[in-house]
Amino acid sequence: MISPKAALLTASSKAFSRGAKPKRGAKASSRKGKRVAPGRPKLVLASASPRRLALLQQAGIEPDYLRPASIDETPKKGEVPRTLVRRLARAKAEAAYGLVNSDEQLRGSFILAADTTVAVGRRVIAKTDSLDEAAAGLQLVSGRSHRVHTGVCLVLPTGELRQFVVETRVRMKRLSNDEIESYLASGEWRGKAGAYAIQGIAGAFVHKLVGSYTNVVGLPLTEVVNLLRGEGFPIYFNWLNSAEVDET
Repeated sequence: MISPKAALLTASSKAFSRGAKPKRGAKASSRKGKRVAPGRPKLVLASASPRRLALLQQAGIEPDYLRPASIDETPKKGEVPRTLVRRLARAKAEAAYGLVNSDEQLRGSFILAADTTVAVGRRVIAKTDSLDEAAAGLQLVSGRSHRVHTGVCLVLPTGELRQFVVETRVRMKRLSNDEIESYLASGEWRGKAGAYAIQGIAGAFVHKLVGSYTNVVGLPLTEVVNLLRGEGFPIYFNWLNSAEVDET
């Protein structure tokens, strides 16, 4: 019988063989107490979102660098939500690629970018720091179904792009004025698509969810992990490190 550790080692070695070849003189990670992977491909997260970072870490994936990209996120006239997130995710990835490609230390990294939006029909509820806009957004989703779309774009070490969009349907219960006012007072809605955070207080407002929960938080984990693994990124490596730490 193959031990869990042996299985992870086998999977990890297969992932390395599919990924980019180690560069001569590349520095390996030197985290104390953890196995070092010579020439392990780097991962750059093109986002400043603490939620996306936390989700990746939850899956045992630790980005090597954060390179958030500043772009114009204004929807184009007549642009539907699915097309919007796909375009913005690609724009973020391409902007980050320009930064990464100019840095010799980062060149050849995997670059992961994403964009999430909440929409009722074709109407997008944008991120906001305005109390009035947040109130309007909450009133719009109250007692209704809405869709959460996340566009994901991965730049491979070769410069090729991989893209997809994940959709989750969410139905909120009907919110009372007291609930809306109290939630606004919490400040949790600030900077959130749809003016709410499902991983926080607003989780108590969700009556039904169809699809990926992590997609609503900001990154569809199952799909992202499958994409990284399929393109040769060694996602199992940190899982093995965690297993070794647990055994000590």
